[in-house]
Amino acid sequence: MGIRVAVVGASGYAGGEVLRLVAAHPEFELVAATAHSQAGAPVESVHPHLIGIGLTFQPLTPEALAGADLVFLALPHGESRAVAATLPDSVKVVDLGADHRLRDAQQWQAYYGGEHAGTWTYGLPELPGQRELIASSTRVAATGCYAVATILALAPLIRSGLVSPEDVVVVAASGTTGAGRGLKPHLLASEVMSDLSGYKVGTHQHTPEMKQGSGATSLSFTPVLAPMPRGILATVTARPTTPGTTAEDVRAVLAQAYDGEPFVRLLPPGVWPKTKATLGSNACHLQATVDRDSGRVLVQSAIDNLGKGAAGQAVQCANIMVGLPETTGLTAIGVNP
Repeated sequence: MGIRVAVVGASGYAGGEVLRLVAAHPEFELVAATAHSQAGAPVESVHPHLIGIGLTFQPLTPEALAGADLVFLALPHGESRAVAATLPDSVKVVDLGADHRLRDAQQWQAYYGGEHAGTWTYGLPELPGQRELIASSTRVAATGCYAVATILALAPLIRSGLVSPEDVVVVAASGTTGAGRGLKPHLLASEVMSDLSGYKVGTHQHTPEMKQGSGATSLSFTPVLAPMPRGILATVTARPTTPGTTAEDVRAVLAQAYDGEPFVRLLPPGVWPKTKATLGSNACHLQATVDRDSGRVLVQSAIDNLGKGAAGQAVQCANIMVGLPETTGLTAIGVNP
């Protein structure tokens, strides 16, 4: 018998991706999938690609989670705290929501509203020292999708002193699954197709998480809704601390930071990230240069927002928490075409 896993909020896009990864995981045994309005429905009626999974969505009750060794929470922001409080310390929990990511309660209140639920171990293994913290934790807060794309591009550059933590600018385009599965007029196919649109410009809730994880002190973030189901392409720019900084200098810092990392790929010179290349994977693709006109350092990153930006990252953390190789059940190879 493997590690018994329950997924809470399994009818959403992120929850469905967790189900897919757990169902194919060689060491995990999927024992429960809970949902609210879909309770009582077969899993494949909501996620048709999971036909044969053999589970029915259950209402969220203590009994539904009682047999689990590991629980993934894929709930809307603000709802994880109450569920986590019902679970004993012996049960390992990975929260895909934002409830436990931020250290600063005032930042939580400013960007999310309501009472801060407290801070769990941050679930980004590629940050220095974070793997060890994740391995010793029973509660881990998985990253936000925009945040992981930005932090992986920016954190090594700030940490090395190559760029200033002030005046960071991020523009990132995301697929529609990042907005969840709820019916919203602006996400209808007729509205999204053949269109790009900014949203939550200057106020997006991932901004404080980006700063917390990267070390940035001032960051301007513009998110863009793109006409695709999944994927994020982030362009991160920052001021170099030394005149004459070159693309080779930037690439050298990134190469050293991610040497041996199984899921972060620094692409060959001149090859720029594509969201499609990360589809279905837990990979992050990076490329860097220095802007010829402004002299600013520029790094682009691409991820699957439901992979490294959500479910894949959560499974990676769960693997570390239960003592498995972190690559178990995951791939850095995308699906094409």
